[in-house]
Amino acid sequence: MSDLTEPRIPAITAPPPIQRLPLLQLILVGLQHVLLMYGGAVAVPLIIGQAAGLSREEIAFLINADLLVAGVATIVQSLGIGPMGIRMPVMMGASFAAVGSMVAMACVPPLVTGPVISSIGLSRFPVAVNWAGGGSTAAQFGSPIYLFIAALVLGTILLINRFMRGFWVNVSVLIGMALGYVLCGAIGMVNLQGIDLAPWFQIVTPLHFGMPEFHLAPILSMCLVVVIIFVESTGMFLALGKITDQEVTPRMLRRGLLCDAGASFVAGFFNTFTHSSFAQNIGLVQMTGVRCRSVTIVAGIFLIALSLLPKAAFLVASIPPAVLGGAAIAMFGMVAATGIKILQEADIADRRNQLLVAVSIGMGLIPVVRPEFFAHLPLWMGPITHSGIAMAAVSAVSLNLLFNVLGGPERAAMSGHVHQH
Repeated sequence: MSDLTEPRIPAITAPPPIQRLPLLQLILVGLQHVLLMYGGAVAVPLIIGQAAGLSREEIAFLINADLLVAGVATIVQSLGIGPMGIRMPVMMGASFAAVGSMVAMACVPPLVTGPVISSIGLSRFPVAVNWAGGGSTAAQFGSPIYLFIAALVLGTILLINRFMRGFWVNVSVLIGMALGYVLCGAIGMVNLQGIDLAPWFQIVTPLHFGMPEFHLAPILSMCLVVVIIFVESTGMFLALGKITDQEVTPRMLRRGLLCDAGASFVAGFFNTFTHSSFAQNIGLVQMTGVRCRSVTIVAGIFLIALSLLPKAAFLVASIPPAVLGGAAIAMFGMVAATGIKILQEADIADRRNQLLVAVSIGMGLIPVVRPEFFAHLPLWMGPITHSGIAMAAVSAVSLNLLFNVLGGPERAAMSGHVHQH
C-alpha cells in the first residue's frame, strides 16, 4: 500500500523507551544542549526588556522567568505528561515571534518538507554569522580575534567528529565551546561585571509586572504569531523525526503542539513569552547521534536550576557571542543538511520539482538577504513576510499544489517517495 494513498498511522502510540546513558555522559550532553540554546533563549527577554525600557534587574527577572518556563516545557515535551508532550528529544525556549513555517500536516511530501526544513537552517545562518563576528554590539565586528575564536570552536568540533569516537563525539560541541570560553577568559573577553550584585537564589513569581490587560488588536496579532509558531514547530518535529528515524504521527503532533500551547499559556502568567522548539538543538541531535529523551529531560532540569540561581545563569550568559557562533554554524548547517537529505526521497530529477525547490529556497532567502524587502506591505503580513521559513513554506506548498496535486494522479505520485508495505 502506498503512503500517498493512505497515510500510515500506527494504532499503538507508546513512546519510545528512554535510553540509559552513563551518568557523566548524560550530564555533559544535557549541559551541551543548554549552553547551545542559552544565547537564543535569553535573546528574546533581552530584546523585549530593553525595548520596553525595563531596568537591569527587571530584565534579569525576565530571563529567569523564561528559563523556568523553558525548563518545565522541555521536560513535559520530552517526557510526556498526560495528553501533552511529543516524547522526543526537544528543547523548548522563547520563540522569535515572526519566525515560522507552513508545514501544516504530517503527511506532506518530501518535496515540500525538504525545502522548508532546509530553510529553517538557512534562515538561522545570519544569527550564527552575527555571533561569529562578535555580536551586534561588538565595537569591531568581524575582528580577527572573533573570527579566530569562532573558527577554533568550529574546528575543534570538526576534528573531534573526524578522529574521535563515541563519548567524545557526543560532547564535541561542549568541548569546542569550553575551549573557546577558556581562551576568551584568558584574554579578557569574558565580562563578569555585575555578577556580585546577582542574588544566589531567586524564585520566579507569577504576574510580577501586574495583572494582564486585554486589547483586541494585540490579541489578534498574537493569535497569528502563535499559529505560525505552531506550524514552525510542526516542521521542527518532522525534522527531528527524520533524524531519529521515528515516524511522527498526527497524534504525536497534537501532543507536541498542545505542549507548545500549554507552555505559551503558562508563560504569560510567569512574565515571559511564547515558546517553541529550538532548531540548533535539533541540529545537535543530528551531529552527536544522541537521540534519547533522557538527555533533554536532564537539560530541562538544568534550565530550571539556572532560573533559581541567578549567579549561575549570569555565568552561562557570559559566554562570548563568537563562541556561540562557531558552534551555531555547525548546528544550523546540520538542520539545512537534514532538509537536503529529505529531498533525496523526492523525484528531484524532474524539472518542475527542481523549479519548486529552487523558487522555494529563493523565496525563503528574501527576508534573510533584505529584511526591508516587504516593508511597504500591510503590517499584519509581517509574521509571514519577515520570516524566511514562512516564505519558503508558502512557496513550496503552493507550487506543489500547482505542479503535482493539480497535475493529476500521475504527477502527485511523482512528488514524493512511494514506500511499499
